[in-house]
Amino acid sequence: MSRISITHVNPFLKATIETYTTMLGTTPKAGKPQLVSGRGINYDVTGIIGIAGGIKGNVAISFPEESAIKNVSAFLGEEMTELNDDVMDAIGELANIVAGYAKNFLTDFNIEISLPTVIKGHNLVIKEPPDVFSFVVPFECEWGRFDLGVGLKA
Repeated sequence: MSRISITHVNPFLKATIETYTTMLGTTPKAGKPQLVSGRGINYDVTGIIGIAGGIKGNVAISFPEESAIKNVSAFLGEEMTELNDDVMDAIGELANIVAGYAKNFLTDFNIEISLPTVIKGHNLVIKEPPDVFSFVVPFECEWGRFDLGVGLKA
């Protein structure tokens, strides 16, 4: 398949919802997916997983600081109080779980996923080539907002 479409992003949406339902005990509500060019990261901490194989790109989960701490507290079952290395590692692990789960729905592409990278900062931009099909999906759950970003190329 030479064209990437929203149907290739759907496994990442499903993986996010099922990861939260299973591992955090809540069902996040997805907002309207937005096709974007040059994804801006509006939040404070982001876990990124690279994708290689029949499709290439990345998946990113981005949180405001307070939301990151609350989501990770639920994920770990332990109250976290600050954006420290443990919280950042857990954000990377959440991104890894979502990417790994989505990979199960993309078996036709024989993809591999990278180790997670976690970045911290304000108003960052993920610069992608112009031919990358890139979406951001806002989510809301009981521990706050987060964004799922997916950028793919055949």
